[in-house]
Amino acid sequence: MSTTDGGRLTTHVLDTASGKPAAGLSISLFKVSGNSHRKVKTVVTNSDGRCDEPLLAGHAFQAGQYELVFSAGAYFRATGLALPEPMFLDEVPIRFGMSEEKHYHVPLLISPYGYSTYRGS
Repeated sequence: MSTTDGGRLTTHVLDTASGKPAAGLSISLFKVSGNSHRKVKTVVTNSDGRCDEPLLAGHAFQAGQYELVFSAGAYFRATGLALPEPMFLDEVPIRFGMSEEKHYHVPLLISPYGYSTYRGS
């Protein structure tokens, strides 16, 4: 089965403070069920701020509740920005549901002091 069949989950991260893709940012994906979080995988963004493969695709894709945790603090520390400790944003969790076998794209626009997300295409 190719990643264009059935459902798939993708993401990318843009650093709005620098106006560039957030390369080298660690992202953990969790399957959420009630109070339980089961880690599915951890990936690191490439030079384009994207993952090299979908986070879920094919047989691995299942409807349900998920959470992406973006390690924004570690990313911003690695850029050398002078930031206060504790940082305003460190780990950024985004919890969302997938109810259909479709493409779900969950991008993150991030700066040291704010973020936004949306369901992309």
